[in-house]
Amino acid sequence: MKKELHLNLNKDIIREYNEKGASVLRQCVNQKWLEKLRKAIEKDISNPGPFVHSYKAENGAGAFHGNLRTWENDSSFKSFCFESALPELASKLMESKYINLLYDQLFVKEPGTLNRTRWHNDQPYWPIRGWKVMSFWIALDPVDNSTGALEFISGSHRWNRWFQPEAFGETEGIHTYEINPNYESIPDIESARSDYDIISWELEPGDVYIFHGLTVHGSGGNRSTNFRRRGYAVRYTGDEVVYDTRLGTNEHLCSQIHKNGVPLNSEQYPTVFTLN
Repeated sequence: MKKELHLNLNKDIIREYNEKGASVLRQCVNQKWLEKLRKAIEKDISNPGPFVHSYKAENGAGAFHGNLRTWENDSSFKSFCFESALPELASKLMESKYINLLYDQLFVKEPGTLNRTRWHNDQPYWPIRGWKVMSFWIALDPVDNSTGALEFISGSHRWNRWFQPEAFGETEGIHTYEINPNYESIPDIESARSDYDIISWELEPGDVYIFHGLTVHGSGGNRSTNFRRRGYAVRYTGDEVVYDTRLGTNEHLCSQIHKNGVPLNSEQYPTVFTLN
């Protein structure tokens, strides 16, 4: 399945990603991969891996299932992260010679799960530093405003603002975050939406959000009573990204062997693509 993903990155998509910090790739993931991922997600829901972070649903309705580093325990997730064209796409988008897998993550909002995913940027949670950091968020179901489409603040990846990580709600398997004095609290974006250039896209299965590690984003709950919202994210890093031991990162993403400032390449953060 290695070359069954869309590789036709045009200049407009690359420009949009660089300027706005987010874009979308239509029908990037084919049906064979989608079915493989769907089966792997159901397997993880039934028998979660060690980094599960399931949220308690608001008002007792719906359910949220999340998990980290699933590739380490499931061959289907691993083959997608390593063998699909995503690493090559990351290389093209970030103009990077080397691509490392940082981690992967599940986001499953069942029908009626009203929990918002609050506004945040990702990189403060991650024990890395460097500019070439990005995510692919793959839709396994139709995604629109009613089911919890992701929203992004255009250009926020270039604000040079790192927001203090916080837990996303009352969860199983999630800790509190150390306060980093170099971070700031996230503004109340939801109460002042008109002050920001908020962009979003509806997705069909196989469509993919692409966004920078510092792009501020969030999403609404799944208000649908009929449709699930299964998302699968893969995070990659490029040239000159190194390990960072600063305060406030997610302990489940940290390494036991890396020292501050060393390259990521390792069993936990493997190199998955090298430009010849």
